[in-house]
Formats: sequence, structure tokens, C-alpha cells
Amino acid sequence: MKLKKKILALTTNLVALVASLAMIGCQADTPTVDSSSVRPLLPYYQEATFTPQWLNRVPDSDIFHHIGAFRLTNQEGVTITEQTFRNKIYVTDFFFTFCPGICPKMTTNMLVLQDSFLADEDILLLSHSVTPTRDSVPVLKAYAERKGINSKKWHLATGDKTAIYNLGRTRYFVEEDLGLEKEEDAFLHTENFVLIDKNGFIRGIYNGLNNTAVQQLIKDVRTLQAEQP
Repeated sequence: MKLKKKILALTTNLVALVASLAMIGCQADTPTVDSSSVRPLLPYYQEATFTPQWLNRVPDSDIFHHIGAFRLTNQEGVTITEQTFRNKIYVTDFFFTFCPGICPKMTTNMLVLQDSFLADEDILLLSHSVTPTRDSVPVLKAYAERKGINSKKWHLATGDKTAIYNLGRTRYFVEEDLGLEKEEDAFLHTENFVLIDKNGFIRGIYNGLNNTAVQQLIKDVRTLQAEQP
């Protein structure tokens, strides 16, 4: 019996010794991670193909594509500019109030985003009217009230049509038929939602009609909130 106990003790000690040596070996072989080289969890987007750019630092806005300056009017008759969204994460889309097709579903999903981030002051929503001459401030205000839109969280924008279309096509890249030349007045109609970070850079594009895509968008907004400034 004593011999069995001694053998058991020796076996236990040997197993412990081997495990300790293995741990030391693993620690020695594990490289030190340079935190400055860890890439962000969401890519940046530079152009209309939406090819992801994985960068380990905030890009230079003088070189890398960002949204830039704009001046519009919201449903409260208040002027909104890029400064309204400075240091804010925001989701943007393009719609019109009398749209019978995709817009109602897009509005429903934007309401999901509104409700998800209602208490988050650093998250905003921005919807541009693609028929701004018809979607005047009073029309947008009535639409907001009818749909339950919170004007402090979600801006419905009207303004110069050329400026709005230019934002959609050359700043947010919202259209899918890339590479096709369009007349300046060709109608802009798209279901895409675009995610913009606090520095004005594009960080994601999503199908605003797809519930799964909208849930992914919510997760990606949370990811941006957790990013280091």
C-alpha cells in the first residue's frame, strides 16, 4: 500500500513538472503584441467599390476620403452642417416622403436604429430627401410627427437638389450601379444605409431593407463606440 502511494505521488509530481515546463515554453514562444499594430475592428472605405481598407490609425482627412462640408435644413427649419455631426457617429440614407416602394421599410428600420440608440447622445441619424423641392420643411415636419421621429436624434434634410445628389453619389457612394454614367438630374433612389464615424470617415454600408443587415449595423455602431479616439 505504501509503495502504491509513493508511486502515485511520484507520478503526480512528474505530471506537474511536465505541465510547468510546457507553460514556460509557451510563454517563451508567445510574441509580444504591439498595440499600435492592432488593426481596428471595422474597416475604412475610400471609394465607390467599397473595398475595405484595414488601417491601424485614423487616416489623414486631407488624403483619405471623408464626407466633407455640407449645408442643409432639417424638419425643424434648423440649418445642419458637417459641424452638427462633428464627434458623432451617424447613419445616413436617402428617401422621399411620398415614396410608395422601398422608403417605408427603410423608415421602419431607421426607427429601429432610433430606438436602439435613443439614449446615446453620440449617435445621430440623417435622412436626405431626394425630392427636396416637394419635401419642404413643413412636409418633413409632418412626416416626422406621423412616423414618430425624434428630431433631436434623427434629422430629415432638405435643401439644394444638386448638393444632395452630389452628397449621395460622390461623398456617401450610396448607389449600387457603379461605373454607369448618369445625367445630373437622374433620379437617386437607393436602399443603402451608410455608417460614418466621428471623424467623418465611411465605416460601413448596409441594405436598409434587410433586418439582418440592420442588426449588424447596430453591432457595428457599438464597435465604433468602443474604438479608441
